[in-house]
Amino acid sequence: MDIFKLIFEHDLRLDQLKERHTDRNTQDVSSSLEDFLKPDLTYSKFYITGTRLDEERFGLNTLSAYDDIIRHLSSTLADYRVFTGEGYKNLESAIDNSNIGEPIILSKYDSITWDLPQLTIDSSSNAGHKKEFIAALLKTDDLLIYKEQAHHGFDLHLFSKDNIYRDLFYPLKSLVGDQFRFFSINGKRIRSERKFYFETWTLDNPPHGAEEVFEETVL
Repeated sequence: MDIFKLIFEHDLRLDQLKERHTDRNTQDVSSSLEDFLKPDLTYSKFYITGTRLDEERFGLNTLSAYDDIIRHLSSTLADYRVFTGEGYKNLESAIDNSNIGEPIILSKYDSITWDLPQLTIDSSSNAGHKKEFIAALLKTDDLLIYKEQAHHGFDLHLFSKDNIYRDLFYPLKSLVGDQFRFFSINGKRIRSERKFYFETWTLDNPPHGAEEVFEETVL
């Protein structure tokens, strides 16, 4: 059985992705009335993962429905052009051929100016180390996807300035069935590893913040 998890976090402050200074003397502490009244820009992030429960294998690409999941994601994001270091032209190919930590950029423009190596995550870094570059990218309405290492494969981490949860939700909900259980999870409430892997010990009584999606579920 596939346990599919769409973990979301919304209304995250975009300015919190910017580089922070530990020396307060280097910060701009002045604030004009215009800045005070200006609404904070926010972004959303989605962690897309799963567990092949009967085999106890962890990672999105271990699921029997993996190809269908990626096809639905690609269809949902079909309005975007896909850019990687290798220049792949569709999302399925980009995901299949990119390495862990390499940025996959989705843009509605014909070209991008981003320095892909600056966005690349290696074994000694994570997305938090790239926050300044990610913030600049999201302000242009481009999307960013990383493949992230899982125990037995990989997961996907998607960053978007806009809240695209509804766009992701309904196509993926169509996969729900006896062998595909879908959980929509508020990432702000699932902070421990035990809660993250709840399906291994309390599948039918998930922790607060994890809601199972059924065929009749609507937003």
